[in-house]
Formats: sequence, C-alpha cells, structure tokens
Amino acid sequence: MLIDEEFINSKIIDEYKLLLKSRLNEKRYYHSLCVADEARRLAALYGADENKAYLAGLLHDITKNATVAEHLQIFGAFDIILTDVEKSGEKLWHAISGAAYVKHYLDIDDEEIVSAIRYHTTARADMTKLQAVLYLADFTSADRDYDDVDVMRRLVDKSEDEALMYALKYTINELIEKGAAIHPDTVSAYNFIVLKGLKNEG
Repeated sequence: MLIDEEFINSKIIDEYKLLLKSRLNEKRYYHSLCVADEARRLAALYGADENKAYLAGLLHDITKNATVAEHLQIFGAFDIILTDVEKSGEKLWHAISGAAYVKHYLDIDDEEIVSAIRYHTTARADMTKLQAVLYLADFTSADRDYDDVDVMRRLVDKSEDEALMYALKYTINELIEKGAAIHPDTVSAYNFIVLKGLKNEG
C-alpha cells in the first residue's frame, strides 16, 4: 500500500475517521486527530515519512475503547500470546491489538506503520524514526495536559533523544509509583538511550 499525500487526502482517510468515531469515545477520537497532526509535525522535524506518521497517529488508538472480549478475540485470531507483564496491564493491550487490527482488518501492510502502532505505548530499544515519532507525538499532542507536558513539548523541538529519555523516565517513575510492572521493552528502550548517550560522550 502506497502511503503518499494523495492517499492521506483521499476518501479512505475520511472512512478511517468515521470508523474511529464508531469505535472510540469523543475524547479518544479527538486525541487521535491531535496525535496525527503532532506525528506529522515531528516527522518533518526528525526526518521521518510525514504521511506514514499522520496515518499511524490517526489509527494508533483504534482499539483503545475495545472490550476485553474484543481484545481477546483479536489475540486469539492472530495467535498473539501475551507475556505475564502484558497480561497484568490491560493498558498495554490496545497497542498490541491495534497493530493487528490495522494490519489484518484494514489491510495496511506497511510494517513501519504497524510497528509504530505496536510500540507506541511501551517503546523499544533502537526505535525507528517513525516509532519514535509516534511514541513522542502521543506524549505531546495538543490535547495532553499532564504536569510535565510543557517540558516534553520543549524537548521534542530540541532533541529526539532528550525527549525520549525524559518520556521513558516519566513513564518508568509513574509505573514504579503505582506499583505496576514495567514492560521489558520500556526498560530496553531506556537502557538503549542511556548507553547511546554515554557512547556519544565518550
């Protein structure tokens, strides 16, 4: 599937928005629109594909409001086996089921887009530009209003790596405070950025 400017401005995008409206609550739908816009902006800043970033941002939460039964149905249909950490955190499920949904139900076979959706919640070590763009856009979209959002918005305009470091530390600290398990991919992403920084300093 060719994701170009013509595709982004096509009726398919309007159809995706209608689908999102039917699947998401009003707040989550607005968030999806905001993340799409922010992802396109960050893609231009970081050198990622702006059209792919917009589409990934638009669809990243497509299963966010899905029921437990629908998540389990998707996992079963595509032989997705959750780890113990993933089983313990339902907030992680939508990234996993969402990636499967856009690939198998929407026939979006672009692995860059699918993997960006897959890792937009946990991050991972050595992320692609598009994965990093979506992860950070989800933190800094116009609708976000958490305590450190202004810091994050300054950092994304300054440095991709500094923004990733701050976002990962924020996430890990929040999970620790809640007494929740930390996904190994998040730990790996944090370690990768730390070691990259030490290497650059050397």
